Amino acid sequence: MTSIPSSLPSSTDEPTANTNLTTKPSIPTNLTEIQTNSSSKTTEQFRTYTQDNHDETPSRVVEHYRDMRMFQTVDFYERMAEKYSFADGKYRKLMTIEEAFVELENYVDASDPDLDLPNLLHLLQTAEGIRKANHPDWLQLTGLLHDMGKIMFLWGNGTNGQDGYSPNGKQWALGGDTFVVGCQIPNEAVVFPEFNALNPDMKNEKYNTKYGMYEPHCGLDNLKFAWGHDEYMYRMLVANETTLPREALDMIRYHSAYPWHEKGAYRHMMKEEDYEREKWVQMFNKFDLYTKDEENELRGERMSEELLPYYRGLLEKYGLGGKLKW
Repeated sequence: MTSIPSSLPSSTDEPTANTNLTTKPSIPTNLTEIQTNSSSKTTEQFRTYTQDNHDETPSRVVEHYRDMRMFQTVDFYERMAEKYSFADGKYRKLMTIEEAFVELENYVDASDPDLDLPNLLHLLQTAEGIRKANHPDWLQLTGLLHDMGKIMFLWGNGTNGQDGYSPNGKQWALGGDTFVVGCQIPNEAVVFPEFNALNPDMKNEKYNTKYGMYEPHCGLDNLKFAWGHDEYMYRMLVANETTLPREALDMIRYHSAYPWHEKGAYRHMMKEEDYEREKWVQMFNKFDLYTKDEENELRGERMSEELLPYYRGLLEKYGLGGKLKW
């Protein structure tokens, strides 16, 4: 484990708002024409999950969610938080964002029923959809960065659900819809609820109740969502002292928490301020989901000559240029 000067913040430090933004960002309302290309899929054809129809949901996705429900526990979360800690100057590797993209070139999300594309293309589709809608540059950059936490596969393996090297590698701690560990898993809010009983914590009376180990209205940031790329990337950005606004960090940290922001779970543990934060995540997820298109024009010369130079400028603007701690 390599060390850096102790003056840098630990992963538990709360991010501060970007002082370069003179006013609090307002939630964009125009979500029309966000796709980078015309897609033949309707909105109802995205996020289709069923065990019985493998034409709609690949078997690898079903297996992924079974594994998530079996192995994502409080103990696992705490072990991964320690493994990927940035506290006391820790980090695993120094890389630029572009070097991390190179590492991610051959990674395909095993939990995604909608797309079989390299991660970089999905990230560019999201970012360009936001750009096409004329939303702020910090929001565009958020689209580019939101899934980069899957870089954890460099230091993980199949045993801990972070195998990104094998075509059918176990990735249950890299991607997928996240639920709160340490309390009852809501049957009505998760995909494949029939797998909930497989979770060991659901046999522990300390964790298997409505509140589990949490207090009423303890707030979103006090909940431990199943460990994955979202939480890791949030911690990485905080450790690198990005100047992206808090709204961007929320989108990155909670965009996979579909039981919360799509199905309305965990209201009994939210603070009043969390409702406004949820609106930002919901808005962002429209771009994350509906820009997915395997027929796209983002490869080749356009990527190298137009897109990457543009986003390099945004990385510099928001404190993410050069070598970063991962």
